[in-house]
Amino acid sequence: MATHAVTDASFDSDVLQSETPVLLDFWAEWCGPCKRMGPALEEVASDFEGRMKVAKMDIQANPDTPGKFHVRGIPTLMIFKGGQVVATKVGEMNKAKLAEWLAEHA
Repeated sequence: MATHAVTDASFDSDVLQSETPVLLDFWAEWCGPCKRMGPALEEVASDFEGRMKVAKMDIQANPDTPGKFHVRGIPTLMIFKGGQVVATKVGEMNKAKLAEWLAEHA
């Protein structure tokens, strides 16, 4: 299972109303650290399949949602459970750190 693309329009149904926790990666095409994290996100999406949905939102194409959640720098990763943000990390993480952090919330 790969990561899901989320838009401002699909945010409520894809993230807030999700039955499983959602890791949402706020990123942009021009962001080097975001691009470097891409493969790790794809891997944890497979590792956590069924326990957590991994999604990505391009902040350039979808400015509303990042604004609502006060995203200042990217990559910003937020874990949503039951429609609420339960954890946030800003900055690049390797797969091991990412998996460790997700395991606390899955």
